Amino acid sequence: MDGIIIINKPKEYTSNDVVCKIKKILKEKVGHTGTLDPNATGVLPLLIGKGTLLSKYLINHNKKYEAIIKLGKKTDTADLEGKVIEEKEINKNYLTKENIENIFKELIGEQEQTPPIYSAIKVNGKKLYEYARNGKNIQIEPRKIKIYNLELNKINLKDNEITFTVECSKGTYIRTLCETITEKIDTVGYMKELKRLKVGEFNIENSVTIKEIENGHYNLITIEKFFEEKQKIILENKKNQLFLNGVQLTYNLKDDLYKIYNENNEFIGIGIIRNKLLKRDIIL
Repeated sequence: MDGIIIINKPKEYTSNDVVCKIKKILKEKVGHTGTLDPNATGVLPLLIGKGTLLSKYLINHNKKYEAIIKLGKKTDTADLEGKVIEEKEINKNYLTKENIENIFKELIGEQEQTPPIYSAIKVNGKKLYEYARNGKNIQIEPRKIKIYNLELNKINLKDNEITFTVECSKGTYIRTLCETITEKIDTVGYMKELKRLKVGEFNIENSVTIKEIENGHYNLITIEKFFEEKQKIILENKKNQLFLNGVQLTYNLKDDLYKIYNENNEFIGIGIIRNKLLKRDIIL
């Protein structure tokens, strides 16, 4: 079994918890393409078997999330799990649809964002949250990110909450974005809930639960399917053996990835052409 399964991660599971659970169910090698916080839910692509070799093609995908901001309180982790470190009054005059949508428009585009101290980014070989837990201050360098779209879904004046959808580049911290939004409405806040709706072309509508996988109900995106838009090359037997043995073959084709088939039209893997030379990349 080689390919990708799209999981709808439940709350209170770490991404590694999900990997370990699915590994036991499928009895296959399993990996993932990027962590989700334990209290976040939604799309978590899992790489199964030789599908783990696809990780290099999935690292730069854009993301789409739905988030809820709780206004009036700031936590040290910028989410529901943290300790409240500041409280501030909420001016309800700022909580209008027009005002918040104008703020969202200001935030669209390329910008620099400083990751939260409670994150897994490594500095000098240690994760930031390890410094935070030990009470050590560390300089965090801002990173370039891009917000493609911000959409207001709901303003809950009773519970002082804002629900929104964001499409953003890899590396964007939604917890930090939530704090930025609250600053612009002259208060503080934290990310109460987060659901990942999309990673690249993987949508939550096509995801399955852990329970469904336990019951054998899931779709495997095969390696062949993942590269379905790429051109195919059919290798006759001698060339096929050379290719499988790692020999580079001359092909007058453009530099790109190609689906490789044997002379019986059976899919055998992915090759890459660079400077008119075809070499193996993923072999089943």
